[in-house]
Amino acid sequence: MRKLIYGMNLTLDGYIAAPGDDIGWSVPSDELFQFWSDQLQATDLSLYGCKLWQTMSSYWPTADQQPNATPAEIEFARRWRDMSKMVFSSTIDKVDWNTRLVTGDAVAEITRLKAEDGGQMAIGGATLAGAAMRAGLIDEYVLATAPVLVGGGTPFFTALDSWVNLNLVETRTLPCGVILTRYETRR
Repeated sequence: MRKLIYGMNLTLDGYIAAPGDDIGWSVPSDELFQFWSDQLQATDLSLYGCKLWQTMSSYWPTADQQPNATPAEIEFARRWRDMSKMVFSSTIDKVDWNTRLVTGDAVAEITRLKAEDGGQMAIGGATLAGAAMRAGLIDEYVLATAPVLVGGGTPFFTALDSWVNLNLVETRTLPCGVILTRYETRR
């Protein structure tokens, strides 16, 4: 059985985007890029909701070619572009960069993928991850909490039907002030 990990950058008040889908508050440091790049390298398949896919695919396919790209950004961009990805959407009809589009039942497909042999999977996007959370499919949560308050927007956690008990696996503070925490779902 494959492990499913939900992780993203978020604000101290729990949002992955401020109102208007503004992610300008998230200015990653090289250490944070390296952390996410290492997470990417350990991931066999990334699952995306439509909105996050559009954000990622508008920048990362060519980010390593930007004149001001840092070594950490270059490494992340190359890993992201080369890895296997799946996008769950009923509103787009084309994807690229090692990506497969899924238009059917996301929870059924994620359940099927988890039952397969293979490496760990990552899930991103609040709506898609929320559906997976409510279905009890998330095995680990990775939070990169930035020292900023935005007061509203898109929450990292969505409303749940029942409690999810977690065990703290790791916590550390990066020099930029971001606190990394990892929790495993207690089953």
